[in-house]
Amino acid sequence: MSYYHKLGKLPPKRHTQFRKSDGTLYSEELVSTEGFSSLYSLVYHTFPPTRVLSIEEPYNVEPKISIPKNMQHRSFEGFDITPEKDWLKSRKPLLVNKDVHICLAAPSESMNGSFFKNSSAHELIFVHEGSGVLKSLYGQLTFGYGDYLMIPRGTIYQIEFKDEQNRLLIIESFSPIRSPKKYLNAYGQLLEHAPYYERDMRAPENLETHDEEGDFLVNIKKDGLIYPYHYAGHPFDAVGWDGFNYPWAFSIHNFEPITGRVHQPPPVHQTFEGNNFVVCSFCPRLFDYHPDSIPAPYNHSNVDSDEVLYYVEGEFMSRKNVSKGQITLHPIGIPHGPHPGTVEKSIGAKETKELAVMIDTFNPLQLTDDALSIEDKSYYKSWIED
Repeated sequence: MSYYHKLGKLPPKRHTQFRKSDGTLYSEELVSTEGFSSLYSLVYHTFPPTRVLSIEEPYNVEPKISIPKNMQHRSFEGFDITPEKDWLKSRKPLLVNKDVHICLAAPSESMNGSFFKNSSAHELIFVHEGSGVLKSLYGQLTFGYGDYLMIPRGTIYQIEFKDEQNRLLIIESFSPIRSPKKYLNAYGQLLEHAPYYERDMRAPENLETHDEEGDFLVNIKKDGLIYPYHYAGHPFDAVGWDGFNYPWAFSIHNFEPITGRVHQPPPVHQTFEGNNFVVCSFCPRLFDYHPDSIPAPYNHSNVDSDEVLYYVEGEFMSRKNVSKGQITLHPIGIPHGPHPGTVEKSIGAKETKELAVMIDTFNPLQLTDDALSIEDKSYYKSWIED
């Protein structure tokens, strides 16, 4: 969630004269959502943000659907995605529907010489491996292993990686991504029993004003196409801004698990939500403390949702042969549950060191060519005892 934040120089009153040292006006921009009815920020540019030099021909980056209707448990080896130097080429959509695209990326180089803007979707980037700095008009966010980076739709950004080996889980959402309503009071503040606090959220810092003119390439994604726009001014030319609409970061390591006497269902791990999907964080935690508790989860029928689990670190009480970066898909319509032997093995265990990100979607997911290229095709048989 975002809260009111500001950086740089601002006039005392909005929509009033704000001048440079040479007497010319700074250019004010309202960046608003849902028209003028939801979150927004006011930005003050050195140059007008509207000066377009040229536009190249757009090219298609729509996901290539292989299986539009899925009724099978599936598993994918996420670390088998081949690293790519280019940020745009590195992004591989695996599972998609009308609400969300779930992608993997393994970029090996920083976004040097160009910028990116997603004008169709909000982006939630989970950093599995790698570190660096997310740069935008709003300042800088330093990130590392375990960070969620929330980038609002329409934000021009650039990522500077410190490492060559970077592994990212990217959730493109066609609706805003927010903290669950159940964690908020009537004024939008996180409640005392929420598993994280405003103090855990990191807002941009180190606003750098790039007072530069030239030819700056911004690749804009909209409706499955990339539009290469060339602007006459540097995209990060803001001298100041304030508001509620900006990129922010939250570390999965700051999520405080909710535990109980018996096994707690996935909603206690919920971290974010969007339209027709939720994101949960499974973190290291103590197990249930009822004397007869069974820590392993029970069998579950997905009546209304597809369940996607992205495995990050540690051993998982309910699954066998889990690897880093593995993704499992358990679709609407058929039950799934713990692998044979894992229920008995879990009894008496006191804690788990597992770390994973779960995405539940309330519309079925379609599988892409990129997903099938890394699939473990025998996974659906993994509940058969040896």
